[in-house]
Amino acid sequence: MAGVGVRLNRCFEKKSIATDIVGIGYSVLISIAPILIVVFGILLMGFILQIGEAPYLNRELFSCTITYVLIFSLLAVSPFNAVLSRYVQDAIYEDRYQDILPCYYLGALMTMIFGCLMGIPFCLWEHFVGGVDVFYVFMGFCAYVSMILVFHSVAFLLSCKDFEKIAIFFLLGMVEAIVLAWILCRWYQWELMTGMLFSLMTGFLLIAILEFAAVKSYFRGNSRRYKPVLKFFGKWWSLVFTNFFYMLGIYVHNFVFWQSDGNGKVAESFLFNRSYDMATFIAMFTNISATVIFVAHMEMHFRGKYRRYSESVIGGKRLDIENAKGQMFRQLESELMTLARIQFIISVVLYLLCVVFAPQYGYGGEIIRIYPCLATGYFILFIMYAALIFLYYFNDAPGTIYTAAGFFLVTLLGSIAVTRLPEIWHGMGLVLGAFTGWTIAYLRLRWLEKNMDVHVFCQGYIIKRENAPKPSGLVYKKAEKGREGEHAQI
Repeated sequence: MAGVGVRLNRCFEKKSIATDIVGIGYSVLISIAPILIVVFGILLMGFILQIGEAPYLNRELFSCTITYVLIFSLLAVSPFNAVLSRYVQDAIYEDRYQDILPCYYLGALMTMIFGCLMGIPFCLWEHFVGGVDVFYVFMGFCAYVSMILVFHSVAFLLSCKDFEKIAIFFLLGMVEAIVLAWILCRWYQWELMTGMLFSLMTGFLLIAILEFAAVKSYFRGNSRRYKPVLKFFGKWWSLVFTNFFYMLGIYVHNFVFWQSDGNGKVAESFLFNRSYDMATFIAMFTNISATVIFVAHMEMHFRGKYRRYSESVIGGKRLDIENAKGQMFRQLESELMTLARIQFIISVVLYLLCVVFAPQYGYGGEIIRIYPCLATGYFILFIMYAALIFLYYFNDAPGTIYTAAGFFLVTLLGSIAVTRLPEIWHGMGLVLGAFTGWTIAYLRLRWLEKNMDVHVFCQGYIIKRENAPKPSGLVYKKAEKGREGEHAQI
């Protein structure tokens, strides 16, 4: 992503309002544009087709279906995408472009198997127990499978730094979905929720097809070497658990409250907690700008310091290495503090706007009572995520696992513990979990700073490691010879 930092620096170095707007827009494009396009596309579709006129149960079924599709497709790809992305980057660095398509195909197969193990039993339950029409269930499952393929392909396109093309694919898919929904529901008189779900399914499928075509256009050779990919999973198993625990921790507090006293149920299948889910949505968007800020500052400032340190390790003197290391960690500290300061200001302003204006649009009462704690939790969570990315930079596998696992476990246990407390404390599980993860990540970064030389220079092996029979432990053997004076033989 070196070119990203160069482009951002060109935007911001001119210090004009126009170039600042361009820089901010590009930062949004490379970080959160796809999810914004999907969210606002669904909202626009509902507004155009006047979703409020549909029966309440139908609206709830549609809302829960889309929510489950997005959440569980992300969870399905989370154990695999981090490892696959690293494999692709290594293959690109080593000019092994012919090995990328086997990685794509095998990764898609593993992701689909894992996703179907979650999705198929749920869909069968939804139809036979919940009584949902089989066509509606099938559309929901196809949308779920399509989003799995979308998120799987995104990891490969991100390795190619093709952020603009990803955003364009999402935009085309959502435009197609909106137009098709209007045609089906207004011209052909489809039932509103059925037409919207079918259109979204085709939109997600279109995005997946476009992304697959882009991957094929970049990597045309196919070595059919699948075994190295499996070995790579064995080598980087820590990334599997880290990414899965992190993604699960983001949603586990919702899962807990879906089963609390204030939960709802649709078709005996979909659990939800409307007040808690809406408060979560608002709190996440209150702090989502942290991702934009972090990506921009990371590319513009920290990456250069990290590259300078890496180059000094390869061929520099000890004094150069120590100086580069000090500059790198000072920049790291500065980036975290800058992120916290800027995001704190943004979050406070957005929090006040939400508290003042949300009740006027029907999002008051219980939602506003839950919102403050969740807003605090997501603020800490995005700061924790920044620290987790730094641990990825330094290849600290134990640190990343401890951070993600601590975040998940404390969020889970904390959310269970606060379900009986007043509503204002319902987000405390996320606050405690995010703070735990941040603390672990920060302590690991401090440990790395003190032990960086050991971490970098003492990771190799003098003798090549391989799977082979254990060599004999015999070192010295005294053998008797016929002539006197001849002794030992080694």
